[in-house]
Amino acid sequence: MIELVGFDGDDTLWRSQEYFEIASSAFEAIVGNYVDLADLRLHERLLAIEQANMARFGYGAKGMTLSMIEAAVQVTSERISARDIHRIVSLGKDVLDHPVELLPGIRQAVEAVAQSHRIVLITKGDLFHQEHKVAHSKLADLFHRIEIVSEKDNRAYARVLGEFNIEPGRFAMVGNSLRSDIAPVVALGGWGVYMPYHVTWAHETGAAIDDADRMVEVADATGIPGAVRTLEERARLQAG
Repeated sequence: MIELVGFDGDDTLWRSQEYFEIASSAFEAIVGNYVDLADLRLHERLLAIEQANMARFGYGAKGMTLSMIEAAVQVTSERISARDIHRIVSLGKDVLDHPVELLPGIRQAVEAVAQSHRIVLITKGDLFHQEHKVAHSKLADLFHRIEIVSEKDNRAYARVLGEFNIEPGRFAMVGNSLRSDIAPVVALGGWGVYMPYHVTWAHETGAAIDDADRMVEVADATGIPGAVRTLEERARLQAG
């Protein structure tokens, strides 16, 4: 019943969020030379600025870097030095240059699912950075198609499924974000394999799933093939 399985990229196939967290901590240390971080709640202010800028800059390290610069200028009342602005830019470059490290067991899981299903990679973020990650993951040849989108919402998934000529009920998405990977697919009538990551970006939290029976949660990559089989059985039972 499930013909196509989608995989998220960041923090599903390879590590990502840790590098952003490292950059965020280093950014706070830089700004902490100018202001009292405890009083400013800088982390919350940075998140708010990132959220406001998302429609302009999109997701990824470049948007984060521009938001960090804007936040630094604001909270220091424009006192931050050119040297420290350059240090913030370097933090963004470090995120862009981080190695692509696959999560344990993910190659075997993707290969197992690919033996019985068409698979597609659906990831969001900066185009160049995501292309770099895909190329260096050495997983690209396993996928029938690679989609790098600006947002992962109902509209984006519906477009991909339409281009594959597949009904939502025959599609399952594997990912670490309830908001981006699971909730939109379930809302369309599809299925989800949720593999939580130990650290999650604040903007990816707080989603509700319309129908919990259309989702299976797994602890790690080894559970993905079995979860897909479980969802197929549920799809068969639902179809009667």
